[in-house]
Amino acid sequence: MSTPNASGWKPGTPVTGHNAMSGPDTATGNRALMLEEPLLFEIGHVETTGVDLPEPQGGANRLGGFDRTAPIGLPGLSEPETVRHYTRLSRQNYAIDLGLFPLGSCTMKHNPRLNEKVARMPGFADIHPLQPVDTVRGALEVINELAFWLLDLTGMHGVAMSPKAGAHGELCGILCIRAALEARGDAREVILVPESAHGTNPATAAFAGYKVEDIPATPEGRVDLEALKARLGPDVAGVMITNPNTCGLFERDMKAISDAVHAAGGFVYCDGANFNAIVGKVRPGDLGVDAMHINLHKTFSTPHGGGGPGSGPVVLSEALSPYGPLPFTARTEDGVVHLVEEENADEFEHTEAFGRMTAFHGQMGMFTRALAYMLSHGADGLKQVAEDAVLNANYILRSLEDVLDAPFGPSGPCMHEALFSDRGFAEDVSTLDLAKALIDEGYHPMTMYFPLVVHGAMLVEPTETESKAALDQFIMALRSVAERAKTGDEALKSAPHYAPRRRLDETQAARKPVLAWNDPDMA
Repeated sequence: MSTPNASGWKPGTPVTGHNAMSGPDTATGNRALMLEEPLLFEIGHVETTGVDLPEPQGGANRLGGFDRTAPIGLPGLSEPETVRHYTRLSRQNYAIDLGLFPLGSCTMKHNPRLNEKVARMPGFADIHPLQPVDTVRGALEVINELAFWLLDLTGMHGVAMSPKAGAHGELCGILCIRAALEARGDAREVILVPESAHGTNPATAAFAGYKVEDIPATPEGRVDLEALKARLGPDVAGVMITNPNTCGLFERDMKAISDAVHAAGGFVYCDGANFNAIVGKVRPGDLGVDAMHINLHKTFSTPHGGGGPGSGPVVLSEALSPYGPLPFTARTEDGVVHLVEEENADEFEHTEAFGRMTAFHGQMGMFTRALAYMLSHGADGLKQVAEDAVLNANYILRSLEDVLDAPFGPSGPCMHEALFSDRGFAEDVSTLDLAKALIDEGYHPMTMYFPLVVHGAMLVEPTETESKAALDQFIMALRSVAERAKTGDEALKSAPHYAPRRRLDETQAARKPVLAWNDPDMA
């Protein structure tokens, strides 16, 4: 029988086979540096504390009816126990600082440490949105400079900096379109969304109150221009199109699409999540785009997802700029950058704004990181970013198309990502099996089962920051797993074998998740 350690955690008897790594079971459940980490409740104890505090002196209760004197049941941990717990957990996670992150349509690129240093500079890292405007002139200069670069790179007329994510930016653009239509007394209720668009596009349109209709793709994976033209009419507010699209292809008919939508009285929203593939090469404004969000993490290397707050500025055409949200920055003839808000909007002739997307001005830390990235690359460097991203994606596509089916390989060079299907796999082997086996090879799996236009889809985006050596190693690993999938290797069905945990029952995990810890002694 095991005895409690000093913290109260009882190391249980190792469960045979919890991990298929070779070697005998250990008394702790650890396997060298692959540590078996318990929950905080199993480390600490509710009757102990990691910090000694003096008894509070009596005083007036200012909590009203919200005070609580009963124990809340949290474990008491010392600082070393707490730090070690989260450090051990972090070592079981995958990150861009560990290796290539092949998520398609997510552009998981390296975050240069120079950007992080700039974001931590005094005057940027410690400012507050409620400070008087006169005390944050430097920050406003940064926001305005970044806005200038975004307009220059996209060929657009105006920009809303406050949206805090890509989907948030989509909503901003659609609300601008709605405001423009209402201003001319034109009630339209349909948004057209191609099959090759991102999944957030129809969700955003529906959230904004529009009816959503699909536009089919051609056999080569691009928008069916004739089908789009046939559906245009007085009820169509606009089209939401992803370019480059989710099949990894550039929409060659983009200008023709825009011309047709504009002729029918609608507007063109472009999902700019894949701007990394064309930055410095193509200006969306020249293609007739009216609104486009730009994910700063995807194109300009700010932290992605759990790495920090997001930012999704929206660039607008001349037709939509008057309806862009407040606040925004503007430089007057005297060279001073001003913050335009409700109180002074009339001075800057911006009285038709649809409102606000957020309470304040956006994510300052993301703005400084993105601007540092732009300035360190310069115009020629940003152009090379796109060229190298496309080169790397095509290198993966052509290096694997003999062992993995590439449904749109004959459509020409891909852009930022390579798309494969499960065609040719043994009958009982799935895309999920291949992805789990890729974990054993030391990689986070690629995007799976998306886009829906391809059965068993596998979407790989290497980005421009991966070297040829890194790409070759990934290609070798994916080729090995793909060949096993084609021969029906039964070991794939139980992968991963070397991860801290074996494969979950994903159906049960989704339908019956266990989200709360229960004290086994109280059961």
